[in-house]
Amino acid sequence: MRHHLFQSGGYDLGIFDQAVYLISRGEVPFSTIRGIHILGDHAAFILYPLSLLYRIVPSVYWLFGIQALALTLGALAVYHLALQAEIDSDRARTIAAAYLLYPAIFNANLFDFHPEVLAVPLFLAAILCVRSGKLWEFLLCLSGILGCKAVLSLNVVALGAWLLLFESRRVEKRWQRRCQVAGWLAIAAGSAWFGMATFWIIPHFSGSEPAAVSHYSYLGNSVPEIIQNLVLKPTLVLGKVFSLDTLFYGFLLVIPVAWGLSWRHWDPWIPALPTLGLNILSSNPAYRDLVHQYALPVVPFLFLAVIENAKAVPFWFCPVKSRKAALAWSLLAFLALAKYPFFGSIYLQSLDTWQATREALAHITTQGGVLTTHEISPHLTHRRVIYFTDESRFKGSPPQQWDPFDYVLLNSRHPGWRSSPEFSQTLLAALQKETSFQLLYHRDGVYLFSRIRQEPPNPP
Repeated sequence: MRHHLFQSGGYDLGIFDQAVYLISRGEVPFSTIRGIHILGDHAAFILYPLSLLYRIVPSVYWLFGIQALALTLGALAVYHLALQAEIDSDRARTIAAAYLLYPAIFNANLFDFHPEVLAVPLFLAAILCVRSGKLWEFLLCLSGILGCKAVLSLNVVALGAWLLLFESRRVEKRWQRRCQVAGWLAIAAGSAWFGMATFWIIPHFSGSEPAAVSHYSYLGNSVPEIIQNLVLKPTLVLGKVFSLDTLFYGFLLVIPVAWGLSWRHWDPWIPALPTLGLNILSSNPAYRDLVHQYALPVVPFLFLAVIENAKAVPFWFCPVKSRKAALAWSLLAFLALAKYPFFGSIYLQSLDTWQATREALAHITTQGGVLTTHEISPHLTHRRVIYFTDESRFKGSPPQQWDPFDYVLLNSRHPGWRSSPEFSQTLLAALQKETSFQLLYHRDGVYLFSRIRQEPPNPP
């Protein structure tokens, strides 16, 4: 629905949709929105097997469907982990329902598509496999997790440490040896992939440091420099760690399931520590909310802590004394923190130009290059060249060369993210003077320009 209302964006839906489409066609997955090969973004090689679905029907709705399915499967994994912990089925269903009501799950599903979302059920499935003694299946889960986003390799390393130090004592005696092996394999695989992705794959395909480094510029301009300053200059981060902002972030994370947590069962949080650390230290406030996807790697271990507490403490002994009360608590948290009200507010902001935009899109009949707004771009990413009107990228001026574009689709009423009404008018004025383009469609502030095709001369 959000996508249909032109509220999704080039960042990040357009980036991944274009990449998966190009891979499915056997072409180089170069994201013109990011200006890099898709492996230079987050080394998310899981996009390659996902591209097989685009061979059936090339549609962005595959990404929406897979993301929703992955998050739903997380509830099934939570349920089975609870049963495996010898929690009765009624309480297991309560914990699974709380997972589905967790605000970050709902919000991440709304917010475009991100490969790391697929890691949520994979982390849960990996723990389920370890506790069942299924080592090969565990390794398969690890491969999927590492393929979702390079930085998740840190969580995999932390997962391995947790398996060795804590989980190996809890699993059935017959699986303890396999749990220890799984721990060492996770540490080895996570460390190896972090090194390969961070120092070779991403720089090779992007020509620079990982993009997220810019969010930690106060610590350094490269991964080694950031690590060095974390070790040698810890005072640089103390102000962020011990702050009201961090306290509020922690509150947001735990309040939806506060009824099921206890300080006595803290160790399942260990694999989430890299994500918590990165989010707390980031200069980007979006890392510390439940609106975006950044909190998702914490969720599997948050619910693992709930399961461990439920295993040790019966629900009647918890601050909230019944399953209904626990669900009511989670529901209230969902109503307070989930972003469903957006459907009645910001998602309707461009409704006045919705029909005109749909009609303009119908006039784009070739796969030539397109320049359009950030919000329209995900509807046009099945092509080699797609740019959105990023004012900073174009330095506030029209493109010096219009050659990459066969179409320019603008919305003067709603210029979009990283644009402005002034920049939109600047582009319109330049296109009206551009002799190689003609106005193909105009209604309600929506303008579609197309390149004038030169008819080949008639043979003599």
